[in-house]
This record gives sequence, structure tokens and C-alpha cells, in this order.
Amino acid sequence: MTVDGNGPILIEGPVEIVQEDGTTATSDRFVVAVCTCRRSRMYPWCDTSHRRRTKPSESGHRDQRSANAPKEAHDSDN
Repeated sequence: MTVDGNGPILIEGPVEIVQEDGTTATSDRFVVAVCTCRRSRMYPWCDTSHRRRTKPSESGHRDQRSANAPKEAHDSDN
């Protein structure tokens, strides 16, 4: 098993996961990526959704200016 703080847990297969609701997810792949962020549409398997989203700021909203503007634009604001 390989754990990466910024991504899924990689487990050598085959893998059987018993989920909170009691259902079982199985995979016979050589290596399986198990989602740790719960954003995956294929949960418990990772679909790389963690790569497409950013964590919200403390206020719960992304700073759109920071997300969309080039870095140089912020430097001139000071």
C-alpha cells in the first residue's frame, strides 16, 4: 500500500472494500487507486477528481481574482 497525502491510496490488487453502508466494492486490477477525498464519481475508486478542484478559502469561497488573474496583476496591486 502506498499513501500520498495529495492523492489516493494505491493498493496492490486484487482488492475488496467494505463501505460504510455495508456494500462491497471489488477490483481485480494489479494496482487500485482508492479515493481519500470523497470527490470521486466512482467512489471508493479514485477518478482523479482531487486534481480538478481546489480547497475553499477560510471563508468557504474561492478568491476568484487570485484564481483567474496572472501573478503579475497581484504584484501591481500592492
